[in-house]
Amino acid sequence: MDEEAHSGFPSWLRWLTFTRLITLVTFVAIFAMAARIPTDTDSWWHLQSGRWIIENRAIPLTDPFSHTRLGEPWIDHGWLAQAAIFLAWEWLGYGGLVLFLAALVTAAFSFAWMQCRQANMWLRAFVFIIAAASTSIIWAIRPQMVSFLLTSIVAYLLYRFKQGSIKSLWLLPVIMLIWVNIHGGFAIGFILMVAYLFGETVNQLLHMWQVKSDATPVSADPQGIGWRGIGLLLLVMAICFLLLPLNPNTTQMWSYPFRTVGIGVLQDYIQEWQAPDFHAFYLHPFIWLLLAALTVFGLAGRRADFTELTLVALFAYMSLLAVRNIPLFALVNAPVIVRVGTQAWARWRGQGKEWSSSQKGLALAVNWLLLLFVLLVALVRFADAASITTNEAEQAQTLPVGAIAYLQEAQPAGPLFNDYNWGGYLIWRLPQYPVFVDGRTDLYDDDFLRDYLLIDAAGNGWQERLDAYGVRLAVISPYSALAQALAQEPDWQEVYADDMALVFARQAAVP
Repeated sequence: MDEEAHSGFPSWLRWLTFTRLITLVTFVAIFAMAARIPTDTDSWWHLQSGRWIIENRAIPLTDPFSHTRLGEPWIDHGWLAQAAIFLAWEWLGYGGLVLFLAALVTAAFSFAWMQCRQANMWLRAFVFIIAAASTSIIWAIRPQMVSFLLTSIVAYLLYRFKQGSIKSLWLLPVIMLIWVNIHGGFAIGFILMVAYLFGETVNQLLHMWQVKSDATPVSADPQGIGWRGIGLLLLVMAICFLLLPLNPNTTQMWSYPFRTVGIGVLQDYIQEWQAPDFHAFYLHPFIWLLLAALTVFGLAGRRADFTELTLVALFAYMSLLAVRNIPLFALVNAPVIVRVGTQAWARWRGQGKEWSSSQKGLALAVNWLLLLFVLLVALVRFADAASITTNEAEQAQTLPVGAIAYLQEAQPAGPLFNDYNWGGYLIWRLPQYPVFVDGRTDLYDDDFLRDYLLIDAAGNGWQERLDAYGVRLAVISPYSALAQALAQEPDWQEVYADDMALVFARQAAVP
């Protein structure tokens, strides 16, 4: 809004222009969306690992939480993030966890937002809300969310480098050094750098071909960073790679991302590693974004920048292979869609009309009322998500809270067999019972995980496999095949039952 139209209003009232309102409402909405109750079961073993790190003032190099892998080498690649998560819990309880997640998501989108400063504000806000909905499938209290933020930072730095900021490029080695100590997702940073290298190389080759063939009119300078910039980016990428061993697990981190994606059980049984099933509505925002990207490139009326095309194509390809990559597509490509979409909008519709002074005066009051309303909604949502009562009620609905209370009181003898999905929560709430399995699939190899699946399904030879692991106690779902099988075994006794979980103990283990 122009200042003269509101000269009668105090300056602090005039500060809230329409542009600022849209920005604030968008980010308050994203913060509110991300302020959710901690429900991911892996969050709990991350918390316990953070506690172990803070209390022992060391980084675990062997497994301290299971009896099936106790003492074996473990790459705790998220150690730094886990320490931060535990400190957030120590200082603010559930509120600290909710704030940790919401702040990471909001910060990640702020770096994406800064990649389209001159864009159409309505389009910018709309695309970012859809992108936030698309990324929400991974929002959980996990080191992965710090990777989410660092992905956005690296994408922003590369964008700034493309705009001519050389110093932005030299921040990448620092970011990658932090990233390799926070989460195994540091490979995403290299994927982004490769995308820029490929895209910028093609941009240069196309420019050279156009100049040589005089196929179409071209500007004096090619679109992109030039051959010198490509060489500089290649050098920085090599430096980043050489810095990776500067972590507690040293050179193992060079190959760690390949080890993780090579676990067959991940692709076979864990949904986030499988190709998306688009019959599920929660995946539809990804389809909308992908179609929007294709549409705006077609309507923009200019030769597409090949780096932007590469970002769309590469991350779309990754997303079609695994659900867990969909949020990366949305985060990386929301600015691309907005930038190209703004050009398409200007070409097809032209500039919008200016509001009259009287309309602007009315809008100023509406701006503040709308902002206050959105802030109030966000505050209520945050307070509910941070409430002890709300969190305990949610845990009682989804986790074996009653079974854990029984085990804490009765103390039957282990070792324990447990449902895979409950392993992380048991590590947090029941540390005196090392778990059989949990969400650390990189620790448990394919053979072990298939053993677990065979036992849980009461497959052929399940009794022998339980005996081989020395199991004398089981905390399992009442709806599992194993629960039905144990109920038929004379040397096993059901010692606790509720709608969520059953506890079975071998006869000699019953107190």
